[in-house]
Amino acid sequence: MQRRTFLLAATASLLTPALSRADSQYRVLVLAMPSKYHYEYIPVARDSFERLSKLHAFDLNWTHAASVLEQDLSAYAAIVLLNTPVEDLNPAQRAGFEAYMAGDGNAVIVHRAAIALPVGSWAWYERLVGRTVGVHPMLQTGVVTVVDKGFPATFGLPERWIWSDEFYTTTNPYQVPIHPVLNVDETSYDPRKIWPGQVSEPMGRDHPIAWYHRPQKGRVFVTTLGHTVEMYRDPTYLTHLMGGLYWTATGRGQTR
Repeated sequence: MQRRTFLLAATASLLTPALSRADSQYRVLVLAMPSKYHYEYIPVARDSFERLSKLHAFDLNWTHAASVLEQDLSAYAAIVLLNTPVEDLNPAQRAGFEAYMAGDGNAVIVHRAAIALPVGSWAWYERLVGRTVGVHPMLQTGVVTVVDKGFPATFGLPERWIWSDEFYTTTNPYQVPIHPVLNVDETSYDPRKIWPGQVSEPMGRDHPIAWYHRPQKGRVFVTTLGHTVEMYRDPTYLTHLMGGLYWTATGRGQTR
């Protein structure tokens, strides 16, 4: 009787990890490297991402070590570059990320990770982002507007959303077509307000701050929002992030 009980317990212990793995829908890698102005957010963002992964049943691998890009990345449905200063990636790490994307990989690019410095130094990455960020604006409160109601990153957002962030101005030197998801209303803040030594000009009515596109066979979602720590505790912002991640990892969720 004791032997039978032991065998049943051993069998259950072997099955439990398999069942747990079966419950996971996909695997996500988050690379959150600290930089001069973006490091305090990391423990808060990690906690929020871990809660999202449990709530939405996906596996999460969180790291600050760029060396992960030199490993086999094929198991990941999406890689999230969370405020990652991509200029700090060495040639091997850049090559690893390029190979992942060339192999039908998918990427979520958040805030600071949309900037590749100096501009033009990694043209492949600027094309992947879909826009080039040339200046670093000051944080202001403005009105974010929904452009695409049918995209998952907008499902939990009001049509006009009061938000405080660095509203990046961008250019499109490589003529990459993107699908805007969110715009910022330039009449709601001062688009010329910039740090000394820089110049920022308004973009006009069409000022995208979140978008998606499909370079090659993969999916890329970009949100330039996400500068401060408190944003990674904000339910509306996290809903925006999760919607973008869900589409990027699965290709699902669009209503039109």
